[in-house]
Amino acid sequence: MEYTFPPGTKIAITGDLGSGKSAVARRLCELTGFEYLSTGRIQRQLAEELGVDTLTLNRMAEVDPTIDHRIDSAIQALRHAQGQYVMDSRLAWFFVPEAYKVYLTVEVHVAAERILNDASRRSEQYQSIEDAVMKIQARKASENARYLRLYGADCSDMSQFDLVLDTTHRSIDEVCDAILLSLTAKVIVSED
Repeated sequence: MEYTFPPGTKIAITGDLGSGKSAVARRLCELTGFEYLSTGRIQRQLAEELGVDTLTLNRMAEVDPTIDHRIDSAIQALRHAQGQYVMDSRLAWFFVPEAYKVYLTVEVHVAAERILNDASRRSEQYQSIEDAVMKIQARKASENARYLRLYGADCSDMSQFDLVLDTTHRSIDEVCDAILLSLTAKVIVSED
């Protein structure tokens, strides 16, 4: 199926750690021709530059707001951009409110397995599934509290999203199809 969307269309993908946000966002770009931006990749690169893992970077960001501002400025710059983007970001839904906002969920043990098997997460060190589960939960709590304090953004309020989708037992293509069908329906309704 071929998808066509109006100029300036933006899709904000956020969700649980290990839910497949990056893989889904990249696949959406392949299917739509949209440009891709990942703040997770920016965060992992920053952690690597500083010689820490992402959980430690999150702890550092709790006392140093310049870390979040450095990461989030990339998304804020897209607010008025004319292009079509898929934004793989914790806060794109907040900084770009006109975007189509998607939250991906996943069972935490499945997330831990995915993260342990993801070679792109070199800066994240886990000893076992249980260790990954613990660190995933700690990172989520840290990020949610920080974003609420810094920006008033409540990442746990699912009513702010256009689509909430559980990826635990879905393939990347199934998730992308659901997102694109839902977005297409929203665009059609908006045009009426």
